[in-house]
Amino acid sequence: MKLSIKQTLALDTLEDKITNEILYGGGAGGGKSVVGTYWLVKSCLKYQATRWLMGRSVLKTLKDTTLNSMFWVFEKQQLKPDIHFKYNEIKGAVKFWNGSEIILKDLESYPSDPNFDELGSLEITGAFVDECNQISKKAWNIVKSRIRYKLDENDLIPKMLGTCNPDKGWIYEDFYQPSKKGELPVNKKFIPALVTDNPDVSRHYRENLMSLDENSKQRLLYGNFEYDDDPATLINRDRITDSFSNTFIEPGEKYITADIARFGGDNTVIGEWEGFRVVLHSYSKLSVTESAAKIEEYRIKNGIPISNVLVDEDGVGGGVKDILKCHGFVNNSTPLIHPVTKMPENYINLKSQCYFKMAERMNAAGIYINCQDPAMKAKIIQELEQVKQYNMDKDTKKAVLPKDKVKEIIGRSPDFSDTLMMREWFELAPKFHFWTT
Repeated sequence: MKLSIKQTLALDTLEDKITNEILYGGGAGGGKSVVGTYWLVKSCLKYQATRWLMGRSVLKTLKDTTLNSMFWVFEKQQLKPDIHFKYNEIKGAVKFWNGSEIILKDLESYPSDPNFDELGSLEITGAFVDECNQISKKAWNIVKSRIRYKLDENDLIPKMLGTCNPDKGWIYEDFYQPSKKGELPVNKKFIPALVTDNPDVSRHYRENLMSLDENSKQRLLYGNFEYDDDPATLINRDRITDSFSNTFIEPGEKYITADIARFGGDNTVIGEWEGFRVVLHSYSKLSVTESAAKIEEYRIKNGIPISNVLVDEDGVGGGVKDILKCHGFVNNSTPLIHPVTKMPENYINLKSQCYFKMAERMNAAGIYINCQDPAMKAKIIQELEQVKQYNMDKDTKKAVLPKDKVKEIIGRSPDFSDTLMMREWFELAPKFHFWTT
Protein backbone atom coordinates (compact mmCIF):
# COMPACT_ATOMS: atom_id res chain seq x y z
CA MET A 1 0.00 0.00 0.00
CA LYS A 2 1.54 3.28 -1.16
CA LEU A 3 1.34 6.21 1.25
CA SER A 4 2.17 9.86 0.56
CA ILE A 5 4.88 11.71 2.46
CA LYS A 6 2.23 13.56 4.51
CA GLN A 7 0.38 10.33 5.31
CA THR A 8 3.64 8.73 6.43
CA LEU A 9 4.38 11.74 8.63
CA ALA A 10 0.93 11.40 10.18
CA LEU A 11 1.48 7.71 10.93
CA ASP A 12 4.90 8.41 12.46
CA THR A 13 3.28 10.98 14.72
CA LEU A 14 0.49 8.56 15.64
CA GLU A 15 3.11 6.08 16.78
CA ASP A 16 5.35 8.39 18.83
CA LYS A 17 5.35 8.69 22.63
CA ILE A 18 4.66 12.42 22.80
CA THR A 19 1.70 13.48 20.66
CA ASN A 20 -1.83 12.91 21.98
CA GLU A 21 -3.89 14.88 19.46
CA ILE A 22 -3.23 15.08 15.72
CA LEU A 23 -5.15 17.12 13.18
CA TYR A 24 -4.58 16.06 9.57
CA GLY A 25 -5.90 17.72 6.45
CA GLY A 26 -6.72 21.16 5.16
CA GLY A 27 -7.79 20.44 1.61
CA ALA A 28 -9.87 17.93 -0.30
CA GLY A 29 -8.10 14.89 -1.75
CA GLY A 30 -5.25 14.77 0.74
CA GLY A 31 -5.96 11.16 1.71
CA LYS A 32 -7.56 12.00 5.07
CA SER A 33 -9.92 9.03 5.45
CA VAL A 34 -7.33 6.56 4.21
CA VAL A 35 -4.68 7.59 6.73
CA GLY A 36 -7.21 7.43 9.56
CA THR A 37 -8.65 4.05 8.68
CA TYR A 38 -5.20 2.59 7.90
CA TRP A 39 -3.98 3.65 11.36
CA LEU A 40 -6.97 1.98 13.03
CA VAL A 41 -6.55 -1.27 11.06
CA LYS A 42 -2.81 -1.38 11.67
CA SER A 43 -3.31 -0.74 15.39
CA CYS A 44 -5.95 -3.45 15.70
CA LEU A 45 -3.69 -6.02 14.07
CA LYS A 46 -0.63 -4.99 16.09
CA TYR A 47 -2.31 -4.85 19.52
CA GLN A 48 -4.64 -7.78 20.08
CA ALA A 49 -7.91 -7.44 21.97
CA THR A 50 -7.82 -3.63 21.82
CA ARG A 51 -10.78 -1.39 21.05
CA TRP A 52 -10.74 1.64 18.76
CA LEU A 53 -13.34 4.25 17.84
CA MET A 54 -14.09 5.58 14.36
CA GLY A 55 -16.49 8.51 14.52
CA ARG A 56 -18.13 11.23 12.50
CA SER A 57 -20.92 13.70 13.13
CA VAL A 58 -23.53 11.51 11.41
CA LEU A 59 -23.36 7.72 11.50
CA LYS A 60 -25.00 7.27 8.09
CA THR A 61 -22.39 9.53 6.49
CA LEU A 62 -19.66 7.61 8.28
CA LYS A 63 -20.94 4.34 6.84
CA ASP A 64 -21.38 5.81 3.35
CA THR A 65 -17.91 7.41 3.17
CA THR A 66 -15.27 6.66 5.81
CA LEU A 67 -16.24 3.01 6.15
CA ASN A 68 -15.76 2.55 2.40
CA SER A 69 -12.22 3.90 2.81
CA MET A 70 -11.66 1.23 5.44
CA PHE A 71 -12.91 -1.51 3.12
CA TRP A 72 -10.48 -0.17 0.50
CA VAL A 73 -7.66 -0.44 3.05
CA PHE A 74 -8.73 -4.03 3.81
CA GLU A 75 -8.48 -4.83 0.12
CA LYS A 76 -5.04 -3.26 -0.24
CA GLN A 77 -3.82 -5.13 2.84
CA GLN A 78 -5.32 -8.38 1.49
CA LEU A 79 -7.55 -8.77 4.55
CA LYS A 80 -10.53 -11.03 3.82
CA PRO A 81 -14.02 -10.76 5.35
CA ASP A 82 -14.99 -13.66 7.62
CA ILE A 83 -11.34 -14.69 7.74
CA HIS A 84 -9.43 -11.69 9.08
CA PHE A 85 -12.38 -9.51 10.11
CA LYS A 86 -16.16 -9.43 10.37
CA TYR A 87 -18.31 -6.36 9.93
CA ASN A 88 -21.52 -6.26 11.97
CA GLU A 89 -23.69 -3.58 10.38
CA ILE A 90 -26.37 -3.73 13.11
CA LYS A 91 -23.89 -3.20 15.94
CA GLY A 92 -21.75 -0.86 13.88
CA ALA A 93 -18.50 -2.67 14.61
CA VAL A 94 -15.61 -4.40 12.85
CA LYS A 95 -14.21 -7.39 14.77
CA PHE A 96 -10.77 -8.83 13.95
CA TRP A 97 -9.57 -12.40 14.28
CA ASN A 98 -7.28 -11.45 17.21
CA GLY A 99 -10.07 -9.96 19.34
CA SER A 100 -9.47 -6.31 18.44
CA GLU A 101 -12.39 -4.22 17.22
CA ILE A 102 -13.30 -0.89 15.69
CA ILE A 103 -16.62 0.60 16.80
CA LEU A 104 -18.48 3.14 14.67
CA LYS A 105 -19.97 6.12 16.50
CA ASP A 106 -22.30 8.99 15.73
CA LEU A 107 -20.84 12.08 17.44
CA GLU A 108 -23.56 14.60 16.68
CA SER A 109 -24.79 16.64 19.64
CA TYR A 110 -28.47 15.80 20.12
CA PRO A 111 -30.89 17.63 22.47
CA SER A 112 -31.77 14.27 24.04
CA ASP A 113 -28.11 13.67 24.98
CA PRO A 114 -26.30 17.04 25.22
CA ASN A 115 -23.59 15.62 27.50
CA PHE A 116 -22.92 12.52 25.37
CA ASP A 117 -23.95 10.22 28.21
CA GLU A 118 -24.24 7.45 25.62
CA LEU A 119 -20.43 7.43 25.55
CA GLY A 120 -20.20 7.39 29.35
CA SER A 121 -19.29 3.73 29.84
CA LEU A 122 -17.10 3.52 26.74
CA GLU A 123 -13.45 2.51 27.11
CA ILE A 124 -11.26 2.70 24.02
CA THR A 125 -7.59 2.43 23.10
CA GLY A 126 -7.61 5.25 20.55
CA ALA A 127 -9.92 7.24 18.28
CA PHE A 128 -10.17 8.56 14.74
CA VAL A 129 -12.77 11.25 13.98
CA ASP A 130 -13.29 11.96 10.29
CA GLU A 131 -14.27 15.56 9.43
CA CYS A 132 -13.82 16.49 13.09
CA ASN A 133 -14.66 20.11 12.27
CA GLN A 134 -18.28 18.94 11.98
CA ILE A 135 -18.47 17.84 15.63
CA SER A 136 -18.35 20.02 18.73
CA LYS A 137 -15.25 20.56 20.82
CA LYS A 138 -17.20 19.01 23.69
CA ALA A 139 -17.71 15.79 21.72
CA TRP A 140 -14.00 15.72 20.85
CA ASN A 141 -12.99 16.15 24.50
CA ILE A 142 -15.43 13.52 25.76
CA VAL A 143 -14.14 10.95 23.26
CA LYS A 144 -10.60 11.87 24.29
CA SER A 145 -11.48 11.26 27.94
CA ARG A 146 -12.54 7.68 27.10
CA ILE A 147 -9.12 6.64 25.76
CA ARG A 148 -7.75 4.42 28.50
CA TYR A 149 -8.37 0.80 27.45
CA LYS A 150 -5.28 -1.47 27.56
CA LEU A 151 -2.85 1.42 27.15
CA ASP A 152 -0.36 0.43 29.85
CA GLU A 153 -0.10 -3.22 28.90
CA ASN A 154 0.67 -2.25 25.30
CA ASP A 155 3.00 0.63 26.23
CA LEU A 156 0.73 3.14 24.48
CA ILE A 157 -0.25 6.72 25.23
CA PRO A 158 -3.73 8.14 24.44
CA LYS A 159 -3.98 9.00 20.74
CA MET A 160 -6.68 10.87 18.91
CA LEU A 161 -6.65 11.67 15.20
CA GLY A 162 -8.97 14.17 13.58
CA THR A 163 -9.21 14.95 9.88
CA CYS A 164 -10.75 18.06 8.41
CA ASN A 165 -11.24 20.56 5.65
CA PRO A 166 -10.63 24.26 6.47
CA ASP A 167 -13.13 25.55 8.99
CA LYS A 168 -13.45 28.57 11.29
CA GLY A 169 -14.67 26.58 14.29
CA TRP A 170 -12.81 25.20 17.30
CA ILE A 171 -10.14 23.45 15.19
CA TYR A 172 -9.11 26.86 13.86
CA GLU A 173 -8.50 28.15 17.38
CA ASP A 174 -7.13 24.94 18.90
CA PHE A 175 -4.88 23.71 16.07
CA TYR A 176 -4.53 25.92 13.00
CA GLN A 177 -3.78 29.30 14.59
CA PRO A 178 -1.36 28.00 17.27
CA SER A 179 0.42 25.92 14.61
CA LYS A 180 0.71 28.93 12.32
CA LYS A 181 2.23 30.94 15.18
CA GLY A 182 4.49 28.10 16.32
CA GLU A 183 2.61 27.93 19.63
CA LEU A 184 1.10 24.43 19.53
CA PRO A 185 1.78 22.42 22.72
CA VAL A 186 4.20 19.53 22.20
CA ASN A 187 1.38 17.01 22.67
CA LYS A 188 -0.55 18.41 19.69
CA LYS A 189 0.29 18.51 15.99
CA PHE A 190 -1.32 19.89 12.84
CA ILE A 191 -0.27 18.22 9.58
CA PRO A 192 -1.56 20.14 6.53
CA ALA A 193 -2.26 17.96 3.50
CA LEU A 194 -3.54 19.02 0.08
CA VAL A 195 -4.54 17.24 -3.09
CA THR A 196 -1.05 18.01 -4.43
CA ASP A 197 0.41 15.91 -1.59
CA ASN A 198 -1.44 12.84 -2.82
CA PRO A 199 0.23 11.33 -5.91
CA ASP A 200 -2.55 8.78 -6.41
CA VAL A 201 -5.39 11.27 -6.92
CA SER A 202 -6.83 11.42 -10.41
CA ARG A 203 -6.03 14.52 -12.45
CA HIS A 204 -9.76 14.78 -13.09
CA TYR A 205 -10.33 15.28 -9.37
CA ARG A 206 -7.84 18.13 -9.36
CA GLU A 207 -9.51 19.65 -12.42
CA ASN A 208 -12.88 19.49 -10.66
CA LEU A 209 -11.44 21.38 -7.69
CA MET A 210 -10.04 23.99 -10.05
CA SER A 211 -13.51 24.60 -11.47
CA LEU A 212 -15.04 25.49 -8.08
CA ASP A 213 -16.02 29.03 -7.12
CA GLU A 214 -13.16 31.08 -5.66
CA ASN A 215 -14.08 30.64 -1.99
CA SER A 216 -14.49 26.87 -2.31
CA LYS A 217 -11.31 26.63 -4.36
CA GLN A 218 -9.36 28.50 -1.69
CA ARG A 219 -10.65 26.17 1.01
CA LEU A 220 -10.71 22.78 -0.72
CA LEU A 221 -7.88 23.10 -3.25
CA TYR A 222 -5.46 25.37 -1.40
CA GLY A 223 -6.46 24.49 2.17
CA ASN A 224 -6.94 28.16 3.08
CA PHE A 225 -8.46 28.40 6.57
CA GLU A 226 -9.05 32.14 6.17
CA TYR A 227 -11.87 31.72 3.63
CA ASP A 228 -15.51 31.22 4.53
CA ASP A 229 -18.02 30.40 1.80
CA ASP A 230 -21.11 30.22 4.00
CA PRO A 231 -23.84 32.35 2.36
CA ALA A 232 -25.49 32.78 5.78
CA THR A 233 -22.55 34.84 7.03
CA LEU A 234 -23.75 38.36 7.90
CA ILE A 235 -20.44 40.24 8.23
CA ASN A 236 -17.83 40.49 5.50
CA ARG A 237 -14.52 39.18 6.84
CA ASP A 238 -12.55 42.13 5.50
CA ARG A 239 -14.94 44.44 7.34
CA ILE A 240 -14.36 42.47 10.54
CA THR A 241 -10.60 42.96 10.33
CA ASP A 242 -11.12 46.59 9.24
CA SER A 243 -12.96 47.29 12.48
CA PHE A 244 -9.66 47.09 14.37
CA SER A 245 -8.15 49.90 12.28
CA ASN A 246 -11.19 52.16 11.80
CA THR A 247 -9.61 54.90 13.91
CA PHE A 248 -11.48 57.53 11.88
CA ILE A 249 -14.71 56.72 13.77
CA GLU A 250 -15.60 59.88 15.70
CA PRO A 251 -16.14 59.66 19.48
CA GLY A 252 -19.68 60.24 20.72
CA GLU A 253 -21.92 59.65 23.68
CA LYS A 254 -20.51 57.20 26.22
CA TYR A 255 -22.10 53.85 27.04
CA ILE A 256 -21.31 50.57 28.75
CA THR A 257 -22.52 47.15 27.60
CA ALA A 258 -21.70 43.96 29.46
CA ASP A 259 -22.21 40.25 28.87
CA ILE A 260 -22.19 38.58 32.29
CA ALA A 261 -20.70 35.09 32.66
CA ARG A 262 -23.36 32.43 33.25
CA PHE A 263 -21.17 29.37 33.69
CA GLY A 264 -17.67 28.56 34.89
CA GLY A 265 -16.20 28.50 31.38
CA ASP A 266 -17.74 31.78 30.23
CA ASN A 267 -16.13 35.20 30.70
CA THR A 268 -17.68 38.47 31.75
CA VAL A 269 -16.99 41.00 28.99
CA ILE A 270 -17.44 44.74 29.52
CA GLY A 271 -17.42 47.23 26.66
CA GLU A 272 -16.57 50.91 27.15
CA TRP A 273 -18.09 52.89 24.31
CA GLU A 274 -17.59 56.41 22.95
CA GLY A 275 -20.09 56.54 20.14
CA PHE A 276 -19.08 53.47 18.15
CA ARG A 277 -15.52 53.31 19.40
CA VAL A 278 -15.14 50.52 21.94
CA VAL A 279 -12.59 49.02 24.30
CA LEU A 280 -13.42 45.51 25.54
CA HIS A 281 -12.36 43.99 28.86
CA SER A 282 -12.64 40.28 29.67
CA TYR A 283 -12.73 38.74 33.15
CA SER A 284 -13.03 35.13 34.29
CA LYS A 285 -14.68 33.84 37.45
CA LEU A 286 -16.24 37.14 38.58
CA SER A 287 -19.11 36.88 41.03
CA VAL A 288 -22.28 38.90 40.53
CA THR A 289 -21.15 41.54 43.01
CA GLU A 290 -17.64 41.67 41.51
CA SER A 291 -19.11 42.12 38.01
CA ALA A 292 -21.34 44.95 39.24
CA ALA A 293 -18.39 46.61 41.02
CA LYS A 294 -16.20 46.41 37.92
CA ILE A 295 -18.91 47.97 35.72
CA GLU A 296 -19.44 50.71 38.31
CA GLU A 297 -15.70 51.38 38.30
CA TYR A 298 -15.72 51.96 34.53
CA ARG A 299 -18.93 53.99 34.77
CA ILE A 300 -17.51 56.42 37.33
CA LYS A 301 -14.14 56.69 35.58
CA ASN A 302 -15.80 57.65 32.29
CA GLY A 303 -18.61 59.78 33.72
CA ILE A 304 -21.33 57.58 32.24
CA PRO A 305 -24.91 57.97 33.53
CA ILE A 306 -26.54 54.76 34.75
CA SER A 307 -29.16 55.13 32.00
CA ASN A 308 -26.36 54.50 29.51
CA VAL A 309 -25.43 51.15 31.04
CA LEU A 310 -26.84 47.89 29.64
CA VAL A 311 -26.15 44.37 30.92
CA ASP A 312 -27.29 40.99 29.68
CA GLU A 313 -30.21 40.22 31.99
CA ASP A 314 -30.46 36.50 31.19
CA GLY A 315 -29.14 34.18 33.89
CA VAL A 316 -26.99 35.72 36.62
CA GLY A 317 -26.86 39.00 34.71
CA GLY A 318 -30.23 39.80 36.26
CA GLY A 319 -28.48 40.06 39.61
CA VAL A 320 -26.00 42.60 38.21
CA LYS A 321 -28.87 44.63 36.78
CA ASP A 322 -30.62 44.67 40.17
CA ILE A 323 -27.47 45.86 41.94
CA LEU A 324 -26.70 48.64 39.47
CA LYS A 325 -30.33 49.61 38.73
CA CYS A 326 -29.36 49.85 35.05
CA HIS A 327 -30.99 48.63 31.83
CA GLY A 328 -31.28 44.90 31.21
CA PHE A 329 -31.02 43.13 27.85
CA VAL A 330 -33.29 40.10 27.41
CA ASN A 331 -32.11 38.16 24.36
CA ASN A 332 -35.39 36.43 23.56
CA SER A 333 -37.62 39.45 24.13
CA THR A 334 -39.78 41.05 21.44
CA PRO A 335 -37.88 43.14 18.85
CA LEU A 336 -38.13 46.88 19.29
CA ILE A 337 -40.18 49.14 17.04
CA HIS A 338 -38.06 50.78 14.35
CA PRO A 339 -37.13 54.23 15.72
CA VAL A 340 -37.81 56.00 12.39
CA THR A 341 -40.65 54.12 10.71
CA LYS A 342 -42.32 53.31 14.06
CA MET A 343 -43.15 49.90 12.56
CA PRO A 344 -42.39 46.43 13.93
CA GLU A 345 -39.48 44.62 12.28
CA ASN A 346 -39.34 41.05 11.01
CA TYR A 347 -36.96 39.53 13.58
CA ILE A 348 -37.58 36.54 15.81
CA ASN A 349 -36.25 38.31 18.91
CA LEU A 350 -34.33 41.33 20.18
CA LYS A 351 -30.96 39.60 20.01
CA SER A 352 -31.39 38.83 16.29
CA GLN A 353 -32.55 42.37 15.60
CA CYS A 354 -29.48 43.86 17.26
CA TYR A 355 -27.09 41.42 15.57
CA PHE A 356 -28.47 42.25 12.12
CA LYS A 357 -28.13 45.98 12.88
CA MET A 358 -24.58 45.49 14.14
CA ALA A 359 -23.71 43.53 10.99
CA GLU A 360 -25.05 46.37 8.82
CA ARG A 361 -22.98 48.89 10.75
CA MET A 362 -19.81 46.80 10.62
CA ASN A 363 -20.21 46.16 6.88
CA ALA A 364 -20.44 49.94 6.45
CA ALA A 365 -17.15 50.41 8.36
CA GLY A 366 -19.02 52.02 11.24
CA ILE A 367 -17.32 50.46 14.29
CA TYR A 368 -13.82 50.82 15.75
CA ILE A 369 -12.64 48.09 18.15
CA ASN A 370 -9.60 49.33 20.04
CA CYS A 371 -7.82 46.06 20.82
CA GLN A 372 -4.07 45.64 21.21
CA ASP A 373 -4.13 42.07 22.52
CA PRO A 374 -3.55 39.58 19.62
CA ALA A 375 -5.22 36.70 21.49
CA MET A 376 -8.33 38.74 22.27
CA LYS A 377 -8.44 40.08 18.72
CA ALA A 378 -8.35 36.52 17.33
CA LYS A 379 -11.27 35.53 19.56
CA ILE A 380 -13.32 38.58 18.56
CA ILE A 381 -12.75 37.84 14.87
CA GLN A 382 -13.68 34.19 15.32
CA GLU A 383 -16.93 35.11 17.11
CA LEU A 384 -17.92 37.74 14.54
CA GLU A 385 -17.35 35.22 11.75
CA GLN A 386 -20.06 33.07 13.36
CA VAL A 387 -22.66 35.85 13.14
CA LYS A 388 -24.85 34.06 10.63
CA GLN A 389 -28.48 33.98 9.64
CA TYR A 390 -30.19 30.90 11.04
CA ASN A 391 -32.58 28.88 8.86
CA MET A 392 -32.15 31.39 6.06
CA ASP A 393 -33.92 29.10 3.58
CA LYS A 394 -37.08 28.96 5.67
CA ASP A 395 -39.95 31.42 5.39
CA THR A 396 -39.68 32.58 8.99
CA LYS A 397 -38.68 35.71 10.86
CA LYS A 398 -35.00 36.62 10.65
CA ALA A 399 -32.84 34.94 13.29
CA VAL A 400 -29.15 34.53 14.02
CA LEU A 401 -27.35 31.31 14.82
CA PRO A 402 -28.29 30.44 18.44
CA LYS A 403 -25.65 30.73 21.14
CA ASP A 404 -25.59 26.99 21.84
CA LYS A 405 -24.83 26.32 18.16
CA VAL A 406 -22.02 28.89 18.17
CA LYS A 407 -20.59 27.31 21.34
CA GLU A 408 -20.54 23.93 19.61
CA ILE A 409 -18.67 25.41 16.65
CA ILE A 410 -16.00 27.47 18.44
CA GLY A 411 -15.93 25.60 21.75
CA ARG A 412 -16.85 28.58 23.97
CA SER A 413 -19.46 31.25 24.49
CA PRO A 414 -19.44 34.25 22.08
CA ASP A 415 -19.07 36.78 24.92
CA PHE A 416 -17.26 39.45 22.88
CA SER A 417 -19.69 39.53 19.98
CA ASP A 418 -22.68 39.59 22.35
CA THR A 419 -21.19 42.63 24.11
CA LEU A 420 -20.73 44.37 20.76
CA MET A 421 -24.23 43.44 19.62
CA MET A 422 -25.91 44.98 22.67
CA ARG A 423 -24.66 48.45 21.73
CA GLU A 424 -27.36 48.57 19.03
CA TRP A 425 -30.05 48.53 21.75
CA PHE A 426 -29.29 52.18 22.49
CA GLU A 427 -29.93 53.06 18.83
CA LEU A 428 -33.25 51.20 18.78
CA ALA A 429 -34.67 51.97 22.22
CA PRO A 430 -36.87 55.08 22.62
CA LYS A 431 -34.81 58.07 23.72
CA PHE A 432 -36.22 60.50 26.25
CA HIS A 433 -34.84 64.02 26.53
CA PHE A 434 -35.38 66.25 29.56
CA TRP A 435 -35.07 70.01 29.66
CA THR A 436 -34.99 72.20 32.76
CA THR A 437 -36.15 75.83 32.85
